[in-house]
Amino acid sequence: MKSYIIMAALSLLAGGLSAQVSLDEALRSVEANNKDLRANGQLIQSQKLEAKLDNNLPDPSVTYSHLYGNKEGMGFTGEFIASQSFDFPSVYYQKNKLTKAKAAGLDRQAMAFRQQILLQAKEVCLDLVLLNQQRNLLRIRLENAERLSDLYAMRLERGDANILGTNKIDLELLNVKTEARMNEAARVAKLEELRALNGGIAIEFADTVYDLSAEIPSFEELKAEAMEADPQLRVLRSDQMTASRQVSVNKAKGLPSFQLGYRMNPSSGGDRYNGFLVGISIPLFSNRNYVRQAKALNLYAEIRLESASFTVESELRRLYDQAMTLKSAMDEYEGVLRSRNNLALLNKAIQAGQISMIEYFVDVTTYYQSVRNYLQLQNQYQKVIAQLYKYRL
Repeated sequence: MKSYIIMAALSLLAGGLSAQVSLDEALRSVEANNKDLRANGQLIQSQKLEAKLDNNLPDPSVTYSHLYGNKEGMGFTGEFIASQSFDFPSVYYQKNKLTKAKAAGLDRQAMAFRQQILLQAKEVCLDLVLLNQQRNLLRIRLENAERLSDLYAMRLERGDANILGTNKIDLELLNVKTEARMNEAARVAKLEELRALNGGIAIEFADTVYDLSAEIPSFEELKAEAMEADPQLRVLRSDQMTASRQVSVNKAKGLPSFQLGYRMNPSSGGDRYNGFLVGISIPLFSNRNYVRQAKALNLYAEIRLESASFTVESELRRLYDQAMTLKSAMDEYEGVLRSRNNLALLNKAIQAGQISMIEYFVDVTTYYQSVRNYLQLQNQYQKVIAQLYKYRL
């Protein structure tokens, strides 16, 4: 990328502030301190543990019954049963695969949420870069306006200038001061937004230049990488995998379940019978329609993934075209501003009386507006690039 400091005056935009925290450092700080990320991490851990609950064995069962006869001499008899039921072994195998699929899906949800928070923080930092640049540009304007105000006040006393020209300069000075106050208010608001994302810890982000970005590849290259790594699509792929595993689990639940145990029957005569308890449960009714329901959910997950893929690709194309348009406009501004850096010449000319006040303000207003437009284009371009490459965060 070409340097964003495009001329001597714009070079001052980078020199007025010294960065205390870089963009990467700010993002790492947000990742470590953001309370929503920490809360989401605990939620994901809870959901992973919940996913494992379905693969536990049923609790063992212990029962004892004591029966008395209704005639004298019959005594009593009792029954003690300890048993354990369990599903067919293949059910636990399929449930284990389902648990792993759910855990992978939850990890990808956590990653998507993390990238969402970091993208929000990055956009705030990019806005701060713009506001810091604008603050330095306003500082340059203010210095020029103050010098001219002092100069024309002296000329007015000597009779070399009229009150109209002096008033126009004073009005420019007032406008610059007002814009500087508004800029500072916006900058403080963005710093507060960044502090909130950083868990209430302030970050002194004072960068005035953007990180140099690599040239954007062709759309097909970008699409191949982005579609594979897009956080939303990765979550939906995990959902589809989980739904597919659920079909296998529901099919396995159609197999019989078993019960094994120990049984003892004591009686008042001292006789006691001991033995084993074996049972089998055939799911003729309890598993009805479970497989059909799981297959319908799996089909829904497949269609949802397909629909989201089209949406993500369309959004990528929109962002890519927007980035190309912004890049072209930036290059045009950069070429013009490089070749027509006449701010210093204008200041010398107005101080020497070579041009009128009207000519000066027309030219200097056009110049400052062009610089502001260029800075805005930079900011928009950087935000689009951040969205294009959000999966790299």
